[in-house]
Amino acid sequence: MPTLDDDHIGARIREQRKLAHLTQRQLAAVIPYSFSLVNQVECGARAATADFVAACARALRIDVTTLTGQPYVTELQQDRLAALVRPIREALDLYDLGADGRLTTRPASQLVSAADMLCAQVRATRLRRAATLLPGLIAELTTAAWTAPATELWRALASSYRTAHDVAVKLGYYDLSTVALDRMDWAAERASDPCLAAVRQYMRALVYFREGEYAIGQRLIASGHGIVTRTEPTRESLAVAGQLHLGALVIAARAADETGVAQHLSEATEYARRTGDAADVHWLSFGPANVAMHQMSAAVEMRRYDDALKQARTIHLPRDVATSRRAHFYIDRARSEMETGRTSAALSSLVAARRAAPEQTRYHPGARETIKGLVHISRRTPDTLGHMAAWIGL
Repeated sequence: MPTLDDDHIGARIREQRKLAHLTQRQLAAVIPYSFSLVNQVECGARAATADFVAACARALRIDVTTLTGQPYVTELQQDRLAALVRPIREALDLYDLGADGRLTTRPASQLVSAADMLCAQVRATRLRRAATLLPGLIAELTTAAWTAPATELWRALASSYRTAHDVAVKLGYYDLSTVALDRMDWAAERASDPCLAAVRQYMRALVYFREGEYAIGQRLIASGHGIVTRTEPTRESLAVAGQLHLGALVIAARAADETGVAQHLSEATEYARRTGDAADVHWLSFGPANVAMHQMSAAVEMRRYDDALKQARTIHLPRDVATSRRAHFYIDRARSEMETGRTSAALSSLVAARRAAPEQTRYHPGARETIKGLVHISRRTPDTLGHMAAWIGL
């Protein structure tokens, strides 16, 4: 049976707490969570929730990734993904050098289609393919946009920077994701595209959400709304506004703001009613199904696991729902099932997540913590759970 070693979130919290010269009781008082929970997480008896990790990181004044251990370099090397990150980092650094005379670029229409294709690859969680093609496309788009500036090229370049952000986040390179968002802003400004600018604020808000800085996240969401409400009310702008409300919904849930949760859920539901399925708008997957999944995620964030499972039973995922969203749904459901004692069901949900999106699931902190939690509480580890534990490097 696999056992927890010292390379888990609880052990890292213990190490950082001691470096900060805090006792468990002192940390519990600052977070604030119970002393009992701090003790159980540190010794590996309880899986660490995302909000707990964010609270500890904020109290200890360190990055969340210091506690989660991201990026998971060993697994990335095994999957031959680590080597794909450096070319992306280099491509992001060439934005201000103008056109590269050594490059022969494809026609603008082909470059725009290629940028859309990479967005689709990420939504399908084909991270290796997206990461392989991305640096070359960024280089081509950069040269093309500097050579013959056009809105469609700057917009496609902004989209490619957004793809770089998505890949970096899913692989745990959060420093790189921040650089990508800065480049996205640079290109969106040249495209004069307010909806892209608002999408960028939404994605920035999620960065602060992961770090536990909920007030900043809420300010960024409000900024995004300010940008998009100054535009003509089109299906595109309505979908972006609705997605901003979904971002605000999960931030409010993590901050235990029940009034905010209800308000943003109501707003997002109304926008989804007006747009219908708008999954094609900026690859946001916005629509009624995504609103339902975010409502379930909010229940998980508020640790209302029974409510989350009740909602999960009513959610019927459309066949064409983005694979990334499908996997996230299964991971949320697995967490809720584990926390309510449904260990077999939780394992089945994790298997479903892995089957749908193996690369995303392997590098998802929530999935990894749930697997580790199941290992700890299982008296006898089923072969399937043992294989899952070995798969994430436990």
